[in-house]
Amino acid sequence: MHTPRRVRDLGVVVGALPPGALNAITDVPGVRVGQTTISGGDLNTGVTAIVPDGYADGLPAAVAVGNGYGKLVGSTQVDELGVIETPILLTGTLSVFRVADAFLTWLLDRDPNATSLNPIVGETNDGYLSDIRRRPITPEHVHTALDSASPALPTEGCAGAGTGTTALGFKAGIGTASRTLTPPPHTATAASPASAAAGVGTVGALVQSNFSGLLTVLGTPIPAQPLDADGNSCMIVVATDLPLDARQLGRLARRAIFALARVGSDYSPGSGDYAIAFTTNRTPSYADRDLRGPFQAVTESVEEALLNSLTMAHTTTGFQGRTAYAVPHDLVRAGQRGRDQ
Repeated sequence: MHTPRRVRDLGVVVGALPPGALNAITDVPGVRVGQTTISGGDLNTGVTAIVPDGYADGLPAAVAVGNGYGKLVGSTQVDELGVIETPILLTGTLSVFRVADAFLTWLLDRDPNATSLNPIVGETNDGYLSDIRRRPITPEHVHTALDSASPALPTEGCAGAGTGTTALGFKAGIGTASRTLTPPPHTATAASPASAAAGVGTVGALVQSNFSGLLTVLGTPIPAQPLDADGNSCMIVVATDLPLDARQLGRLARRAIFALARVGSDYSPGSGDYAIAFTTNRTPSYADRDLRGPFQAVTESVEEALLNSLTMAHTTTGFQGRTAYAVPHDLVRAGQRGRDQ
């Protein structure tokens, strides 16, 4: 029987930097994740909510676009102003607008004086395993994901917005990972109080994997039978408590998209590849010459999150009897063995 396991539990260690306590985006202080999952029969979809504390006052942020074949609601304002003012939600392609509307209701209920809000909703196409035209997401699904947001380790694989997604020939879904960093010598001030107390900063990533290519584990190609699946996309959310400004966060977001190549993405022309990076720290003081560490942390955490999205998924049969198979863990271990030889 296939038991979902994280790649580190399979002996696959990505990169050199140490992970956070949970090895998850929720290692970043003040970042919570909530999910609603719809699974079974013709419907395999859901909602994933990334909820940072203090969002209503604006948090420095940036969006990077690898290929813009997607629907990322709210992205232009983030690009223009360099802040997010809401949580970030992920879902299936044709549900993105219903999610945005329900999200707006949730936000308005919490701010009776608001006359303009910028809900951020990303998507990938889960139509291979879910009847995407039914657009089954309701306001209750959206509100539950937001209200249940927790600092615990998020459920990975077939959960939330990743319930019906596939990647690199296998069943995929939600994945997360993190890295910790010692503040560089040129940093003028401490990051956040939580980071200063621990003497470190944290970079975390959460991905919604749904893209094509040849699965590659630590440089070793893992062959798979190609899926005849529409929609080859990936949403990446990067969170940190490092004192970065919006321009520097844009540089991190671009590295997040670069990391897709490390697991074998072919960056197909029908793919919507987006990364959103934000910090919970509003006092930017990071020198550009010290970004080598954050760049490495982003690349490693996104690569590991992508692999977790696969190894934590289980074989799923969905819409029209289509089946996406979980990646055999022995194949993933072969990647580690290939690097060790």
